[in-house]
Amino acid sequence: MTGRRPGAPTLEEVAAHAGVGRGTVSRVINNAAGVKESTRRAVQRAIEELGYVPNLAARSLAARRADAVALVLTEPDWRQFAEPFFSEIVRSLGDALADTGMQLMLTLVRSKTERQRFLEYARGGRVDGVLLMSVHADDRLPDMLAEARVPTVLMGRRSGDEYVSYVDADNVGGARNAVSHLVKQGRRAIATITGPLDMYAAQCRLRGYQDALALAGQNTSRSWVAEGDFSEESGRLAMTQLLERHPEIDAVLAASDTTAAGALHALRAAGRRIPEDVAVIGFDDFPLAQRTEPPLTTVRQPLEQMGRAMIKLLLEEMEEQSVAWRHVILRTELVVRESS
Repeated sequence: MTGRRPGAPTLEEVAAHAGVGRGTVSRVINNAAGVKESTRRAVQRAIEELGYVPNLAARSLAARRADAVALVLTEPDWRQFAEPFFSEIVRSLGDALADTGMQLMLTLVRSKTERQRFLEYARGGRVDGVLLMSVHADDRLPDMLAEARVPTVLMGRRSGDEYVSYVDADNVGGARNAVSHLVKQGRRAIATITGPLDMYAAQCRLRGYQDALALAGQNTSRSWVAEGDFSEESGRLAMTQLLERHPEIDAVLAASDTTAAGALHALRAAGRRIPEDVAVIGFDDFPLAQRTEPPLTTVRQPLEQMGRAMIKLLLEEMEEQSVAWRHVILRTELVVRESS
């Protein structure tokens, strides 16, 4: 048994139809160099006319490739998967992979057992590379993958000393610019709601907030900081706590748009007008930011460019692992709307 569907065209039939050798057809299918453009077009035309479907499993086995990339989410809290950030970055990664012929596999790794199981899966050649999201400071999975020489790229980083390849946004600069905008508007009682502070992105956004206040000679006391977890509910609770501590608050920077939406609810419930009484700035620039009341001023992360940069780095590592890790930090942009 050959496993071929009755009547399905063979590689030899495509070669005969195009007037070339079998090896030339194989090189065209595998996008190999050294084939004239006119010949490549002839082979592609023959493939289309005959309806030939390459045996991808056999190609992958011969090339020792799985033609698949794993997107690994390590966030243990299921609520986080409902946040806009995850859907936006998954979309951008999928778009970036669309022209490569590779599949994007979504994988959840939330425990030590799942971590070890996934490591063995990746080491076994089931995927060609790994993209990691929502990695916390104490997560060793990136180290384990690096030691196993599995091509890996992080979305964000665990610390300022990260050595695994990563793509990140300028979180410090984005938060600094947002708070500087508030200071220029005359705001003098500026609070912040952070993300989970075991994540480096949240630490950087807090540092940007503190840097801007220090430059302006304003209060940087810890009592003006409330920790959240990037969710809407945490934004509502944190804003309520901040108002209890400091009723004089006239501005707040939230570590995500979703958190900012929760802060808006708490402020309205407390009878505060936005932005007349309290200005609010978020972070990310999801579509949500344009649907809040009022529309949200926010720090835009270039998620599409980040996704494409992650795929580019991963493909480079899959092609030829370099002696150097690659680190990319992309600029953010303050988008001013009615909330500030």
